[in-house]
Amino acid sequence: MVIGVIGESCTGKSTLADKMKCLFNAEVYTGKDYLRLAKNEAIAKKLFQKKLDEAVAGQNIIYVVSEKEHLSLLPEKAFRVLVTADLDTIKERFAQRMRGNLPAPVAVMLERKHGCFDNEAHDIHVVSGQADLDEVCVSVKSMINAL
Repeated sequence: MVIGVIGESCTGKSTLADKMKCLFNAEVYTGKDYLRLAKNEAIAKKLFQKKLDEAVAGQNIIYVVSEKEHLSLLPEKAFRVLVTADLDTIKERFAQRMRGNLPAPVAVMLERKHGCFDNEAHDIHVVSGQADLDEVCVSVKSMINAL
């Protein structure tokens, strides 16, 4: 099974993926982690796509996607979890990553990207800060088992 955890930066995708990792006995890839599969980016991307396609019926893989261009790597039958957060939360978390300072250009970039995943197809929507992640994991497991 492939589980795509999709959304903007700093919405809680990686935190959720870490919780699901144990529950699903899954390997987690984030962004361009697939580059570790080969030295050439095009070859690495093809190998990763093949790995994801094969995992639909076998091994469990969680792919954390924060760039829209990577959505195309998810197989059609992947289970998709959309993780969102309000803009203030995203800015606060991003500032923490930058040692407490959020430069104006970064804030503008976050504002411009905010909501860019909202209309993407998904099986479950998690709003960061409003959902108990353990309950989300149980819900995802239940929904996947029902497929």
